Amino acid sequence: MFRDRRKLIPWYFALPGLLWLLVFFLLPLVNQVGVSVMSGDPEAGYDLTWSFSNYSDAIDQYWPQIERSLVYAFAATVIDLAIAFPLAYFIAFKAGRWKGFLLLMVVLPFFMSQVLRTVSWQLILTDNGWVVSQLKGIGIVGDEGRVLATSWAVIGGIAYNYLPFMVLPLYASLDRLDRRLIEAATDLYASRPTAFRKVTIPLATPGIFAGSLLCFIPATGDFVNAALLGSSKQYMIGNVIQTNFLTVLDYPTAAALSFFLIGLILVGISIYSALLGTKNLTEVAG
Repeated sequence: MFRDRRKLIPWYFALPGLLWLLVFFLLPLVNQVGVSVMSGDPEAGYDLTWSFSNYSDAIDQYWPQIERSLVYAFAATVIDLAIAFPLAYFIAFKAGRWKGFLLLMVVLPFFMSQVLRTVSWQLILTDNGWVVSQLKGIGIVGDEGRVLATSWAVIGGIAYNYLPFMVLPLYASLDRLDRRLIEAATDLYASRPTAFRKVTIPLATPGIFAGSLLCFIPATGDFVNAALLGSSKQYMIGNVIQTNFLTVLDYPTAAALSFFLIGLILVGISIYSALLGTKNLTEVAG
C-alpha cells in the first residue's frame, strides 16, 4: 500500500500544472474547435453547423499571409542561429567568470514589453533617422528607399525579439559538453575545425533543435513586428487572425486559421525531428 502511494507522489506534484492546462488550454482549445466549424455573421450570431468548408475557404483566402509567415519565421530562425551559436559558444567556453553577466545581457531585453522593444526599432529605423541615412550613404538603401515597411524590417524585428530563445538552449547544450571529447579528437590528429564540425556541433544538436523550435513556433504566429515595422503588404497570418477575432468578428475563420497553423507547425516539427533524428537527440541529451 505504501509503495502504491509513493508511485502517486509525482502525480500529486503535477496536479496543479495539469489542472492549469485543463482549464486554460484544453477547454479553450476544444471550444475553439467548435467555433471553427460554425457559420453565420456577427449581427445574427454564429451557429454550430459543422461547416468544415471554413478551413478550405480561409486557407484559399489567406494563403499569401500563411506563406509569408512561414518564410519570415524561417528566415528569422536562421538569422538567430547564425548569431546565437557563436555567442553561446563564446559564453560557454571563453567567458569564464563573466558568464552570468553575459547571460543577463542576453535576457535583459525581456525585462521590457515586446511592444516597447519593437517600437524602439521603429524609431531607430525611421526614414529620417541616422541608421537609414548611413545606409543611404554607403548605397545599401537608395536615395528614395526606406527600411521600415519592408520585409527585412519585419524579419529583423522577429529575429531580434526571439534571439534569447535561441541563445539559452544552445548555451545549455554547449556548457554541459564534455570538453575531454574535443581534446580526444585533437589528440587523434583532428584539426580544430574538424573537431568543431564532428564533435561540438553534433553534441550541440539538442540545443539547436530546441532553439529552432522556440524561435520558429512563436515567430510564425507573431503579429507585433509586422504591425509596427511593416505595412499591410508584410502582414502575417497572426495579423489576419487578430483582425478577424477583434475587428471583423469573423470568429470561425479566425479559429480555422489558428488550427490550420497549429497543424502546419506540428507537421513541420515532425519532419524536422525526423531529419535530425529524435533518437540521436535523446541519446546526446542524455
